[in-house]
Amino acid sequence: MEINVYGPSQPAGPEKIGQLVTFLYEHLEQYGDKREDILRALEYALNDDSAHGGFILSGEKQGKILGAVVINRTGMAGYIPENILVYIAVHGGRRGEGIGKKLMQKAISLADGAIALHVEPDNPARKLYEKMGFTNKYLEMRLGK
Repeated sequence: MEINVYGPSQPAGPEKIGQLVTFLYEHLEQYGDKREDILRALEYALNDDSAHGGFILSGEKQGKILGAVVINRTGMAGYIPENILVYIAVHGGRRGEGIGKKLMQKAISLADGAIALHVEPDNPARKLYEKMGFTNKYLEMRLGK
């Protein structure tokens, strides 16, 4: 598997962005978001404005996406981690082959600073995050408006 890295200095073209949006929308399954929200996270990661940025990883074999990761920079440090893992997905037919682990290892090596992520308690990916060293320090609470 080849891991492609996209970011402000290595942007993905419109066709690749479209492929990534479709892949994430389809393979995040019940843990995913609307296409327009996925697109906004990708655009944020590719933005070269100092208040934005991050990177996107695309694990591919023979031109087919097997997995993808989206990391957004938060612009903060110390009190909030510098990065947030927005999305990680592995092709539904390829899970259990170590693709997610390889993508996470690459993401961790590329991230400048700490990484936060949100995971639902029943999400099987939670086990991967724990194996990679992520801990659950806080409960997340939200006020919707």
